[in-house]
Amino acid sequence: MSIRRHRRRVVAAVAAAAGVAFAAGWYVVGSAAAGTLSGTLYRDPDSQVVRWVAANASDSRMPVIRDKIASQSQARWMANFNISTIQSEVSSFVGAANAVNQVPVLTSYAIPNRDCGGASAGGAPDLNQYQQWISGYARGLGNRTVIVIMETDALALQTCLSSTEIQQRAQAISTAVQTLKSGNPNAKVYLDGGHSAWNSASEQGSRLVAAGVQYADGFFTNVSNFQPLGNEQAYGRSIISYLQSRGISGKRQVIDTSRNGGAAGDWCADDNTDRRIGNYPTLNTGDANIDGYLWIKPPGEADGCSYAAGNFVPALAYSLASSAPYPPAGSPTPSASASRSPSASASPSASRSPSASTSPSPSRSTGGGGGACSAAYQTTSSWQGGFQGNVTVTAGASAISAWTVTWTFAGGQSITQLWNGTLTTSGGNVTVRNMPYNGALGAGASTQFGFTANGNATTPTVSCTAS
Repeated sequence: MSIRRHRRRVVAAVAAAAGVAFAAGWYVVGSAAAGTLSGTLYRDPDSQVVRWVAANASDSRMPVIRDKIASQSQARWMANFNISTIQSEVSSFVGAANAVNQVPVLTSYAIPNRDCGGASAGGAPDLNQYQQWISGYARGLGNRTVIVIMETDALALQTCLSSTEIQQRAQAISTAVQTLKSGNPNAKVYLDGGHSAWNSASEQGSRLVAAGVQYADGFFTNVSNFQPLGNEQAYGRSIISYLQSRGISGKRQVIDTSRNGGAAGDWCADDNTDRRIGNYPTLNTGDANIDGYLWIKPPGEADGCSYAAGNFVPALAYSLASSAPYPPAGSPTPSASASRSPSASASPSASRSPSASTSPSPSRSTGGGGGACSAAYQTTSSWQGGFQGNVTVTAGASAISAWTVTWTFAGGQSITQLWNGTLTTSGGNVTVRNMPYNGALGAGASTQFGFTANGNATTPTVSCTAS
């Protein structure tokens, strides 16, 4: 996820002083139709985009960016690790929202080894200091409704952690959730659910359980990503079903729709200038499983690809907004845009998490056994000397109880890490078998496994056999 570096404070009235007006109907969202939340989402008057609009009245792009992005509620990122200031940072933002009877959205983004050392690296130096930071954060939350998006990528991206470190992180997040809830029982806290083209719902669900989702209000998906709304809705329902199978009920999803309104493409090609903003922020989702469609990743803030992570880039903002519809005059009508097409796996961070340097024609093969299955191979990101990919296994017309996927690397590539499967290699020959939890698939059902590898990215022919 692209880092939101600590934002320099400016006078909140700067936009008004510059003559920037926003029609209230563009960001008032009304009452929730189905989820657990209601109220009006708070529009941050000190966001980077608002400040840019105020300072660039003569820029030809300004009206579009003003009307389609700066008019909307967006999350405030608490990404600066400073134990002495975090309480006042949170309290100032929450207090401003409380003063106008609106619901603020903010993140916590300071877990140690954040972004696995990628473009958004940083955070607390250790877990003890992280808990001190969280305690200050909790003291700043007040006592009214506030939405906390907790530690993007912390559960979905764990490839850099040892098994012990994964357990320690999960326990730290569980403790942090309880600390926030103790500080403000009305806080709505959501944990990292990754996105629909990353980990399987069962894998992500198991990580949520380990991290104390039972103490939280639910989970978020698609932050800094581009997955279509329908995919995220279905993925969220699958995670909720998994949680219910583990005796955890009443958990709901929030979806980041800040830039999932366009077609598929490479997430790191000019920071996805081919994308568009998606559904406008609202708590009125019309879906009992979804508490909100939120703009957690502020549109126009870079991922760290072509521009420094977290910086507001007007060219990016304009590319996201120029072809998008204007906000509705009343409460937004939540629906997936007809222009949205399923996109390839894309990275929620400027890191080696599943990302969309995608293969346009993934290899697919069907095999036999007790039931047919197919496997689709896709390169999801690449860097000098290595790449990352995932494979989607899909059962055929009848259910299967186990699967095996094979392929051959012809260019000397070698897998360095694999998740959601059991790996066997012999030279360039790769064999991946299911784990105990993801072998049984109903007719037409799918699961995924992923890997990182050394060498040049490739798209081999894969085969799937099932029993």
